[in-house]
Amino acid sequence: MGLGSSYVTGNKIMSNSSLLERRKAAVAGGVANATPLFIEKAKNAEVWDADGKRYLDFAQGIAVNNTGHAHPKVQAAAKAQIDNFSHTAFQVSMYEPYIELAEKINAIVPIRDAQSVFFSTGAEAVENAVKIARTATGRPGVITFRGAFHGRSALTSTMTGKIAPYRAGAGLGAAAVYHAPFPIPHHGITVADAVAGLHTIFKTDIEPCDVAAIVIEPVQGEGGFYQAPKEFMQELRAICDAHGILMVCDEVQSGFARTGRMFATDYADIEPDLMTIAKAMGSGYPISGVVGKRSILEKVNPGGLGGTYGGNPVACAASLATLEVIEEEKLVERSAQLGAYMLDRLNKIKDRDDVVPIGDVRGVGMMVAFELVKERGGHTPDPDIVPKVVAAALKRGLIILSCGYFANTVRLLAPLTVPTDQLDEALDILEAALQEAAAA
Repeated sequence: MGLGSSYVTGNKIMSNSSLLERRKAAVAGGVANATPLFIEKAKNAEVWDADGKRYLDFAQGIAVNNTGHAHPKVQAAAKAQIDNFSHTAFQVSMYEPYIELAEKINAIVPIRDAQSVFFSTGAEAVENAVKIARTATGRPGVITFRGAFHGRSALTSTMTGKIAPYRAGAGLGAAAVYHAPFPIPHHGITVADAVAGLHTIFKTDIEPCDVAAIVIEPVQGEGGFYQAPKEFMQELRAICDAHGILMVCDEVQSGFARTGRMFATDYADIEPDLMTIAKAMGSGYPISGVVGKRSILEKVNPGGLGGTYGGNPVACAASLATLEVIEEEKLVERSAQLGAYMLDRLNKIKDRDDVVPIGDVRGVGMMVAFELVKERGGHTPDPDIVPKVVAAALKRGLIILSCGYFANTVRLLAPLTVPTDQLDEALDILEAALQEAAAA
């Protein structure tokens, strides 16, 4: 049942339009909003806005709610912890959920003899991974990749391989950060090209002996859902080993069953030195972490890591419940199965001649995306059509997001718990939106 065109809370009448006016007056404009919606209720794949309209949410807080909105088990765990206490600061008075979560995370990552430390946001985790790497190696340099997204803080926005909008107008950024090409064969960058580009950085910008870490997303998130080929990941591992550089896998968006494996790094058959985790880790409760080899984390002096809210007990409880849900509901396997189904359906839509031209269709589990291009059968990006498709889908009741280094990619981030009839409903809406944009 809908909430109606507006609703009353206290003495205030709420609607999307009234809330939007208040937002414009009270909230900084530097915070962008993908939709004009204000959500009042959410359950699994569905949300309802302040005007009472229902939507299928295929953004899920940007890959946060892999277990869907308000999963009963996660909510119950958080509420139980709140009844005990909500905060002490782990650095002051410790609590068992932090320890248990570290034990469970250490057991599932592809790192032997691992230790964990928890924070609140993905950017905070990446910042600390760099700090750990610099401390452990005594080196300043960091290499990331074009199209990467690592955060919006001063350091992580510099690490992000795209200027607009993340650091446009903010100056030159942090020092000793360099960007290598990321392999995207259909856009003209092969694995060999990417490796050569990395070696060019070593020749022209920074010696390998001055590089603390190479940080890579096994599947680029904001960059367009491009998966790093296995051979490229293995070559990076070899380069890092040869030069004493730490390899850091940023799993903030790709982790916790999203890709049909617990972590996307698992596809590469490598052991990273450090991993950053966040987003789906807490099913909507703010928590992140750095997991790494004990021998590396122990290089940081006591007091060098932490944060007031890092590993908050409520978020730890939610994370523990999230891991249980992933296991009990077999979400790793479900992600792989539903992802394959989505790719099959998208490729059938691609073959239609009455939709916007679709280029590359790709996905790793339920981290699914497709590119919109100017000519059918080609690869020339068409970033101008993407907002029209996103808007047409929203009008019909489907929330989707765009992304990509070329700004021409539509990404689909359904919860791994989405009912199959709602998945079909969403894909029907998407198909109609692509037809509408083509006819406009």
